[in-house]
Amino acid sequence: MNTSPASGDDIATDAPPTTGVRTPPTPETAVTPAAPGRGGVFARLAFWSQRHRWAALLLWVAVVAVIAAGARAAGSTYHNDFLLPGTDSQAATDLLKKHGSAQAGDSVQIVFKGETGLRGAGIRPRVESMLNEVRGLPGVATVRSPYADTAAMSQDGTIGYATVTLAGKAQDVPKPDIVRIIDTAKSAERSGETGLRVELGGAAVRAAEEQQSGAAEGAGLIAALVVLVLLFGSVAAAALPLVTALFAVGGAIGLIVLASHVFTVADFTPPVMMLVGLAVGVDYALLIFYRYRHEITDGADASTATRRALDAAGRTVFFAGCTVIIALLGLVALGLGALQGVALAVALTVLVTMAASLTLLPALLAVFGGRIRRQVLRHAAKAQAKGRVTGRRWRALARAVQHRPLPALLVATAALLALSAPALGMRLGFADAGNDPASSTSRQAYDLLAEGFGPGFNGPLIVVGKGNQAAGAQLRSAIAATDGVAATTPPIPSPDGSLSTVLVFPTTAPQDKGTTDLVHELRDHVLPPLEQRTGADFLVGGSTAAAQDFADRVSARMALFIAIVVGLSSLLLMAVFRSLLIPLKAAVLNLLSISAALGVITLVFQHGWFGAQPGPVEAFIPVMIFAIVFGLSMDYEVFLVSRIHEEWVRTRDHSHAVREGLAATGKVITAAASIMIVVFAAFMLSPSRMLQQFGLGLATAILLDALIIRCLIVPAAMQLFGTRAWWLPAPLSRRLPRLALEGDHTL
Repeated sequence: MNTSPASGDDIATDAPPTTGVRTPPTPETAVTPAAPGRGGVFARLAFWSQRHRWAALLLWVAVVAVIAAGARAAGSTYHNDFLLPGTDSQAATDLLKKHGSAQAGDSVQIVFKGETGLRGAGIRPRVESMLNEVRGLPGVATVRSPYADTAAMSQDGTIGYATVTLAGKAQDVPKPDIVRIIDTAKSAERSGETGLRVELGGAAVRAAEEQQSGAAEGAGLIAALVVLVLLFGSVAAAALPLVTALFAVGGAIGLIVLASHVFTVADFTPPVMMLVGLAVGVDYALLIFYRYRHEITDGADASTATRRALDAAGRTVFFAGCTVIIALLGLVALGLGALQGVALAVALTVLVTMAASLTLLPALLAVFGGRIRRQVLRHAAKAQAKGRVTGRRWRALARAVQHRPLPALLVATAALLALSAPALGMRLGFADAGNDPASSTSRQAYDLLAEGFGPGFNGPLIVVGKGNQAAGAQLRSAIAATDGVAATTPPIPSPDGSLSTVLVFPTTAPQDKGTTDLVHELRDHVLPPLEQRTGADFLVGGSTAAAQDFADRVSARMALFIAIVVGLSSLLLMAVFRSLLIPLKAAVLNLLSISAALGVITLVFQHGWFGAQPGPVEAFIPVMIFAIVFGLSMDYEVFLVSRIHEEWVRTRDHSHAVREGLAATGKVITAAASIMIVVFAAFMLSPSRMLQQFGLGLATAILLDALIIRCLIVPAAMQLFGTRAWWLPAPLSRRLPRLALEGDHTL
């Protein structure tokens, strides 16, 4: 194998050179090689896949087909479980259910607007007749007419709303039942004379209107294929990583559909799995295939090149995949209902993707190896004829950074900190109907309610009092006198008379900071003195308060989550590189890239940059982005630093090792990052605000990590560390296991 500096770009990061004099490693930097002549476990796995190529391919096809057939037959039972035991909102819901109160269920608002008023002889009978039909529909608990409550009619009498209380939470009512409510309500608009407008709002209506779009996934696939073709110069070579990723994603989604019958899996899980699975699958397969291509150009036959690629890059893929899985499973510590199901689903996707890269890809290389080998050699011959020196630009960049490492480090870090600053003011929450498309009935209902009654009517708080009716009257008086309250309803007794429920309408919209402040004001200052005076217990619930409880729970447990993920990942890096400074550096830099990505999300979606609808950042976006990006960043960290470590062990020249490490890995890291960026960025095309935030955050974090951190900060920091980068305290060295990334290359 050629290990001269000129061969940099095509050398994978985790394989030692086969020529040149190697200085014996110190105990702190020694690694355990695979058995001579046999290679490691991944080389043997590749050998099996090659030898039984058709069996491996048929096995994957059969497994994915069986899983797909089973998933299609069983169907999905996705369920958005946002229950938060121990919170006021959950306690209020449980109390209402226990005492049989209709307010225990979610509600649908049927909003009316009459051009000449809603009390006219030509409109009121149509409305009353339609509401009587709605009362008899499945999934409906009660219906409160706008004519039965003066508070349900605007002052000018042109806008009113009926409240349809469902027989359960929105996610528990079948979608066909909600669609039937919508169609029945809309029939009043179509019947009789014109002049009546009917729109429907509520969480259940929004869920029923949601549109599935495959445009984002399709755009991501096309963009990834274009990048791969440009990289390899061959459609056949470019297709292999994509085929591997598609097999992995298809199998994983089928498994999650089946798992949804046993575990709680949110309905937004499949597109998230598709997003992560495609990006990670192509990324992992690319790293292995890139090493395979290098072995071909180095003179190996297709079979040997595959085993060497798996023995070297396969180890990095395995380590990176395990790191992502550890980070995702750290979300379980948050204890946030459906978010745990999402974390497990994405972790399973990464696991299946990793398995496909290590078993399916070698079989595909065995089948198409001859054709790809000819194309690779032809492409290499053309490059050589043109006198191209691989790694020249990356080597020059590394030399420039090494010449002034401190300024490079400070400028790059300052840029990331500047991007991170907006994240300090990030407000977590959930998008409501105000963020829906203007043409949707949920958005139309939202706007009509805000026009007729004020923005707070789109997110009422439900305050539950457990005590006598006198306490309920005092409850309404105390709340009505609170700043930020636009109106309240009279106390609504439960069927057994044990509870009094007051609906509170804020002066601000559900997403506004003023509504959040009102929730905390009621809980912290208004209700405690009232409890002391009356002896009753009061709880603030409802969907708006529940959303705030979810955001508060994420914020409160974020530190624990970060500590778990960073701690476990740092221990893995310590065991791999036998170093104390490298894991600390990796943790700090990963946190920087993630915080910068969250800052960009805050600017775009919270402050409304580039035409986005202003609003809070989805409450679970920060933790999901942290878990995924932290794991993926470790992939590039291992890829780059292991190559630096290899040169350090071989030459004992630290500056040379840093320079050659970047020269050898710069192209493949940039290519792999480009694939991820285009796939993640494609999800900006999704109609879902959550997926838009997810895609923007992941694309930004990977872009910053690949360009600023891996190309500038890591070389600068490693240069400043000097030989101290490879120091590990003796007590830690004795206790940590030794994990080898390098394999045997005498295959």
